[in-house]
Amino acid sequence: MHSIVLVKQVPDTANISGQVMKEDGTVNRAKLPAIFNHEDRVALELALQIKDKLGGKVTAITMGPPRASDVLRECLFMGADDAVLISDRKFAGADTLATSYVLSEAIKHLGKYDFVFAGRQAIDGDTAQVGPQTAEKLGIPQITYTEEILEIKENSVKIKRKIDGGYEILESALPVLITVVKDASFPRPYKAKRIMAYKNAKTLIELEKLTEGNSLLYIDQLKEEYQSKNLYIKTLTMDDLKLDEARCGVHGSPTKVHKIESVVLAGGNHEMIPPDKAGMSVLIDKLMEDHILG
Repeated sequence: MHSIVLVKQVPDTANISGQVMKEDGTVNRAKLPAIFNHEDRVALELALQIKDKLGGKVTAITMGPPRASDVLRECLFMGADDAVLISDRKFAGADTLATSYVLSEAIKHLGKYDFVFAGRQAIDGDTAQVGPQTAEKLGIPQITYTEEILEIKENSVKIKRKIDGGYEILESALPVLITVVKDASFPRPYKAKRIMAYKNAKTLIELEKLTEGNSLLYIDQLKEEYQSKNLYIKTLTMDDLKLDEARCGVHGSPTKVHKIESVVLAGGNHEMIPPDKAGMSVLIDKLMEDHILG
């Protein structure tokens, strides 16, 4: 079985404050630490479980700026066999439509596969659209909100998916795209041996930086050396994938932001409660009156 996992490096939105907001109300991503989107880690875990049971290969791919290679190294630390960075300045500003176009073409470029896994959604967008849109462009079935993989046969898979008030059991032919909820599994920790083995894995962009100002290093030789050591993270650009530029980045993104507001939560009136028995009685009465207690 060959599983392809779509992963994303996202800003740590738990640390958002006034210092990381731009004047237009958008997030300055450079001011926030970048983390591995949690639901994508869970998706990777499910792909690795299939590999553990049935053998095969797991390939992690991400679309993003050069620093997104960090999340690919984390995938290798967990157990992924291959990692692919899709990066090009012309991809900047992509909405879900443009992103799913690039991802679907990259998946086609990788060749035969049985599963495409993705987290249900990324915490920086919360649209839950990229997975389903990618499946549509690939022309394959999709199962969203997956909680558990129940059975895998040679040409089909049976899955339990979450719905409001319960669950559904669905069966699909392969290949299939599966989006995963955060509670589907607990991601395995990184393996120390794999960290030591892959901590120096590099993308083409990172190798090019090593050659800057060093006349003794040649990019072709350096790339060949890293490939021989299985430390090369394949890098794909718009030209590599032969994409239609009109469908990429800002040009291929019909989504427009109409309005941005910074919501400031302010406290209302407050009342001092004396720290004695009478004060506690008053506090309990008010909490019961507001149906917080009782």
